[in-house]
Amino acid sequence: MAGYLSETDFVMVEEGFSTRDLLEELTLGASQATAGDVAAFFVADLGAVVRKHFCLLKCLPRVRPFYTVKCNSSPGVLKVLAELGLGFSCANKAEMELVQRIGVPASKIVYANPCKQIAQIKYAAKHGVRLLSFDNEVELAKVVKSHPSAKMVLCIATDDSHSLSHLSFKFGASLKSCRHLLENAKRSHVEVVGVSFHVGSGCPDLHAYTQSIADARLVFEMGAELGHRMHILDLGGGFPGLEGAKVRFEEIATVINSALDLYFPEGCGVDILARLGRYYVTSAFTLAVSIIAKKEVLLDQPGREEETGSTPKTIVYHLGEGVYGIFNSVLFDNTCPTPILQKQCGSLDTLNSLPTDNKENCILTYKKAGDSSEVKIK
Repeated sequence: MAGYLSETDFVMVEEGFSTRDLLEELTLGASQATAGDVAAFFVADLGAVVRKHFCLLKCLPRVRPFYTVKCNSSPGVLKVLAELGLGFSCANKAEMELVQRIGVPASKIVYANPCKQIAQIKYAAKHGVRLLSFDNEVELAKVVKSHPSAKMVLCIATDDSHSLSHLSFKFGASLKSCRHLLENAKRSHVEVVGVSFHVGSGCPDLHAYTQSIADARLVFEMGAELGHRMHILDLGGGFPGLEGAKVRFEEIATVINSALDLYFPEGCGVDILARLGRYYVTSAFTLAVSIIAKKEVLLDQPGREEETGSTPKTIVYHLGEGVYGIFNSVLFDNTCPTPILQKQCGSLDTLNSLPTDNKENCILTYKKAGDSSEVKIK
């Protein structure tokens, strides 16, 4: 073991004791102790993170995973993943500092921000972080000036038109521009050692993975012609972390493995990486949040009153957290949080108080700092 963890990093529970059981104990205890003044908090099942890792190793045996720190930088998560041998994909100085503080060596860190600050490039150089990404001449020039010993990975654009998150709108070099960038790097005496891509989060189009790997093969050939010793292929991330996704992780892995066998067969000398975030942590964290207010409102469905003879109503719940805070994924990833009903609530008001005939038509309103966005829970 690498020694990243200690017993103080965990709260051990009895066998068969679930996250749901722990939440009920914590919420009941908190409500009794604080007389209703209860803050939102997360409960993390780090065992779920470990299980995801072994699933990854089974499904993608050739892939060396790097964890995307910005996804969830909780010390417990970082230490568990470091203990499992993962590398770390960092977007800024703070993230590089954070993982190095727990003992992660610079050789396991990639500075993958496509828009880097010069001061942070210098920090990476000073602290031994040598693997950096780029997708345009400006980023290349900054690295040439501030980190001449860097090893660069060229990020290429993908067809992410079917994905929930369209990263190629902002990042990634087109295939037409890759040769020019590789030539520029060669003239600047900067070695390009690999290619990366990202098909966007929540991508249901399996062909996008195959096409991106095929495009990476073309860029590898360009690099070889120009004298770059390219040996890293970075598959990016965005893999689903929950059951019920449009495309299961196992299906994605099958397609990736087939494409790798075709374009980067085993023994070709290429190190396959992937930068995963939500895949590891989405299913491991459960949020407990207080309901601070509720009200009955008319359910705006024209025609229903004539059919039933009465105006249908529903309950609006106001939570102590909003879409500019913990629920930001509602805005940025179009997620729809699913409430969990607690058996015991103490002084906390939970969805148990919702009339049975309305439980399938509940509207939660997340309010915080002027935020009043509404999300309908199906």
